[in-house]
Amino acid sequence: MQIKRREVGLTVDDSLMRLYVAEPVVPGQYPGILFYSDIYQLGGPILRLADRLAGYGYVVAAPEIFHRLEPLGTVIEPNDLGRLRGNDAASRTAVAQYDADAIAALHWLQTSDAVAPGQLGVVGFCIGGHLACRAALNPAVRAAVCCYPTGIHSGKLGKDRADTLERLSNITARLLLIFGDQDPHVPAEGRETILSALATAGVDHRPLIYPANHTFMRDDGYRYDPAATDAAWAEVVTFLAHGFGTTVSHA
Repeated sequence: MQIKRREVGLTVDDSLMRLYVAEPVVPGQYPGILFYSDIYQLGGPILRLADRLAGYGYVVAAPEIFHRLEPLGTVIEPNDLGRLRGNDAASRTAVAQYDADAIAALHWLQTSDAVAPGQLGVVGFCIGGHLACRAALNPAVRAAVCCYPTGIHSGKLGKDRADTLERLSNITARLLLIFGDQDPHVPAEGRETILSALATAGVDHRPLIYPANHTFMRDDGYRYDPAATDAAWAEVVTFLAHGFGTTVSHA
């Protein structure tokens, strides 16, 4: 499905947050997806994934997660210096600020003419996987995909501790969790902590574990795994289609 792209500005806590929006060209109403990046913000690898998802029939809105600290439009380079910069920005953003961004972005999707009523989902990668899980605390969210979500098991997200584990019972959405078995940021014991907590909370969830490293879906790094990415992507598309009661179209 052919897509179009645009930029939207939302003011959250007196800070301008940019949303990158990708959506089908054909007029209509589609499920809306809040789409979270990793610590490098909205660079090529993340935008390609956002565009790809939009092509399956979704309105995809990707926010700049560090808008309070980085100039509008900033893409952090995925190198050693960029990793330090991204992690520093993450650690200087309060958990409540991340939550406020989610509320604003979800509200924008809910009020968009292109989004079908009651059809909201979330997708995120790395820190964005954790943010997607927190966004799923909103009862309006029906489906959430958390790709190698960092910090859920440890409570590490921003400059204060995240209470995500303790609040999992508030989630009514279905969750798909994607992990790599070689991921040092979400090791086996971390995965078990997350999955055990979800089971105890009674959250409808499905875990998928691939023979891959952290950020294996980024197509610009040494950890990129095309085969694992394709397999995971097929699961994501099917999961979302089932969650919204739609058919899987070919992008």
